[in-house]
Amino acid sequence: MKKKTRKSVKRKRSILKIIGLGILGLFGLFLIFIGSVNIGLWGKIPSKKELSNFQYQMASEVYSADSVLIGKYYLYDRQPVSFTDFPEDLIHALIAIEDERFYEHSGVDIRSLIRVGIKTVLLGDNSSGGGSTLTQQLAKNLYPRRERNKTNIVVDKVKEMIIAKRLEKIFTKDEILTNYLNTVSFGDNTFGIESAALKFFNTRTKNITATQGATLVGMLKATYGYNPRIFPEKSLGRRNLVLRAMYNNDFISEEQVANYSQESLNLDYREFDYNAGIAPYFREEVRKEMLRWIAEQNGDTDYNIYTSGLKIYTTLNYKMQKLAEEVMTEHMTNLQNSFEKSYGSNAPWLKDKKLMEKIAKRTSTYKRLQKSGLSHEQIIDSLSNDKQPRIFNSWDGDKEISASTMDSIQHYTKFLNTGSLAVDPTNGDILVWIGGINFEQYKYDHISQSKRQVGSTFKPIVYTTAVEQGVSPCTYFSAEEIEYDNLKGWSPSNSGNKDEAYLNYSMEEGLSNSINTIAVKVLEQAGIDNVLTMAKDMGIEDKLPKEASIALGTGEIKIIDLAQAYTSYANNGKHIQPNLIKGISNHKDSVLVEFKSELNKKSAFSKETSQIMIEMMKSTVNSGTAARLRNTYGLKNDIAGKTGTTQNNKDAWFVALTPKLVHITWVGLDQHEIGFSNTSIGQGANAALPLFALWMQELNKDKDFDIYTRPNFPKPSAAVQEALNCDPVKRDGFFKRLFKNPNKKKSKKFNG
Repeated sequence: MKKKTRKSVKRKRSILKIIGLGILGLFGLFLIFIGSVNIGLWGKIPSKKELSNFQYQMASEVYSADSVLIGKYYLYDRQPVSFTDFPEDLIHALIAIEDERFYEHSGVDIRSLIRVGIKTVLLGDNSSGGGSTLTQQLAKNLYPRRERNKTNIVVDKVKEMIIAKRLEKIFTKDEILTNYLNTVSFGDNTFGIESAALKFFNTRTKNITATQGATLVGMLKATYGYNPRIFPEKSLGRRNLVLRAMYNNDFISEEQVANYSQESLNLDYREFDYNAGIAPYFREEVRKEMLRWIAEQNGDTDYNIYTSGLKIYTTLNYKMQKLAEEVMTEHMTNLQNSFEKSYGSNAPWLKDKKLMEKIAKRTSTYKRLQKSGLSHEQIIDSLSNDKQPRIFNSWDGDKEISASTMDSIQHYTKFLNTGSLAVDPTNGDILVWIGGINFEQYKYDHISQSKRQVGSTFKPIVYTTAVEQGVSPCTYFSAEEIEYDNLKGWSPSNSGNKDEAYLNYSMEEGLSNSINTIAVKVLEQAGIDNVLTMAKDMGIEDKLPKEASIALGTGEIKIIDLAQAYTSYANNGKHIQPNLIKGISNHKDSVLVEFKSELNKKSAFSKETSQIMIEMMKSTVNSGTAARLRNTYGLKNDIAGKTGTTQNNKDAWFVALTPKLVHITWVGLDQHEIGFSNTSIGQGANAALPLFALWMQELNKDKDFDIYTRPNFPKPSAAVQEALNCDPVKRDGFFKRLFKNPNKKKSKKFNG
C-alpha cells in the first residue's frame, strides 16, 4: 500500500513538473515572441524619437470675414486643440467609460487584462469589455492596424502595448489625453474631438456641455452604431450609460445624472462636405487660390492645404452670402416655373431631338462609348435604354425615378443657371459669391470660369469713352434705325414697338433706356479702338471683338472681370482687383501672409467723367430700364445700375452700383443653344435684377449692413450738373419730319 502511494506521489510530481516546465516554456516563448516584436521582426515599431515628433494630419479651415467657419480642406477631418480646451466633464466621461485606472497604470493595465482574460476566455462573458488603455488606443490611432487576421491581431496588440509603454515615458498623462482626443475617429472621416463637436453640435470643444461630451465619448465604442444622427435612441442610451459611469467614479452627483439623463440630444449637425454647405463655389475658388499660393513659395515651405492645418481668413460676409443664397433659391424657383410654362409642350428639350443628341455628345459617357468603337446611333440607343434608378434634382425637391442617360440629359438641360457676385469697390473684398444653382450637380463656376456676352452692361464703357473723348452728355442722337453699308448691311434695332423715327435722345436718356441704335452711334463718336483701350484700362483683360456690335455687348466677359471694371466708377476712374483671401495663418495662429488689394495706379477716366456716368446710371434706376427697383421693390437706396439682355434672349444681366457695393447677376442656360422664349421673361430687368433687389431688401432690414446700404454717392460738381442739364428727348423739327420717310431705312457707312 505504501509502495503504491509513493509511486502515485512520484507520478503526480512528474506531471506537475512537466506542466510547470510547459508553462515556463510557454512563458519563455511568449517572452521571445514579445522580444521579436520589440526588435521589429514582425514589423517596425516607432522609436521614442519618432513618437515624440509625430505630426497630425490636420484639416485646413476656411473662415468668413465675420469669423464663421464655412469649410475645410482635408484628407482627414481633424482640428487639434490643446488640453486647456477640454472641459473637465469631457475628461471625466472619457476616463469613466474607457479607462478608469488611467492615472494609475503606465500604459498597460495588467489588472484589466487579467479581468478581461478571466471573464472573456474562462467564463465566456463577452460583455466584460476590452483591456486596452487609452494609451494603447492612442497607439492604435497613431499606427492603425493594416490586416485583420488572428495572427496579426496578437502581434498588433503586443505592438500597441510596447508603443503605449514608450508613449507613457515620453508624454505626461495630460499630453496623452490631448493626443488621444485629437486623433480618435468619430466615423465619417471625422477625427478628433474638435471636428466632432463642430459636426454634431456646431460648437467648439471648449464650449461643449457635460451631456454633449458624454454623447461624443459614447460614440467611441461604435462610431456608426452610436452615431446620434443615424441612431438617436441608441446614442441616447449609450450617453446615459456614460453618465452613470461618471457617477460610479464620483465625477458627478446622482442628482446630476438624473437631470442630464432627461436632456434630449439637441444636435446641430453640420456636414463640412465639399459639395454641401454655404458658398461652395467660393470655397472651391479659395482652394484653387491656396494651391497657387503654395506653389509660388518656390519650395520654401512644405505647407499642404489638406494636411497642414492652415487657417484661411476670407473676405466673404457670411450673413450676406446666406441671404443671397436664400434669395437665389426663391427667385430661381419662380423663374424656372415661368420659363418652363412659357415654352410649354414645345420646349426644345422636349422636341428638338438633334439638339439633345448634340448635348449628349459633350458628355463623358458618350465619349467613353465612342472610344470603344460604337457608332453614334448605337451610342444614342444605349444612352436611351440604360434605365436605372436615378436621383433627379429640382427646385421642388429631389426625386428618385427610373430613367436613362438621355432622360437625365433632357431633365438637366432645361434648368436656368446663375452667377451672382458682390464686391466692396473701396477695398476689393468679395462679399458674396454664387457660382451656380447647385455645386454638386453643376461644378462649372459662372463667376470665374464662364465667359458670356454681357449685352447692354457693356454700354456704360462705350459712353464713358465718348465722354472722355469730349462728347458732351447733352449731345443728342437720333433713335432712327440705320443700315451700315460697310458692315454687310448690319442694322441694329431697338426693342419694343415705340415709334422713334423722329426722336432724338440725350446720352443720359439713351443709356438709361438702353437704346441700341444710339449706343452704336455713341460708339462711332468714341471710336472702337478707344473703347477697347478703355475696357482694358478698367480691368478687362480678355480680348474683345473689334466690331461695331461691341456697343451692344457682344463681347464675352467673365462676371468677376466685369465687376472689376465697374469698381472704376466708385473710385474716380481707378479699378481695384476683387480679392478672396485676407490672410493665412498656420495651425498655431501665426500669421503667414496677408493680402490687400490696392487701387490701380492709372486712372482709366477722370473724376468728372465718373460723376457723369454715375448720374446717368442712377437715371437707369430712377426712370429707365431698372425702374422696377423703385416702383416694384421699393428700394430707396442710392443706386446706379445697368440692365442687359443679349441677342435671342440668351443671357440676362443686371449690374448694381452703390458707394460700397458692385453687385452683378447673370441668368441663363448652360447650353448656349437655348434662350428664354421671349424678352418679357428673359430681359435683365425680369430675370437678373430681382436677385439684387430681393437681396438688398433683406440687407435694408438689418442695421448691421448700414455701412453698405446707407451711404450716398458724393454730390456731383456744379460743372457736372450743368453738363447734364438738358431735356432728355428732342423731337425732329417740322421741316426735318417733312422730308424724312419713317418707313425707309437710312443707310450709311460706319465710321468708328
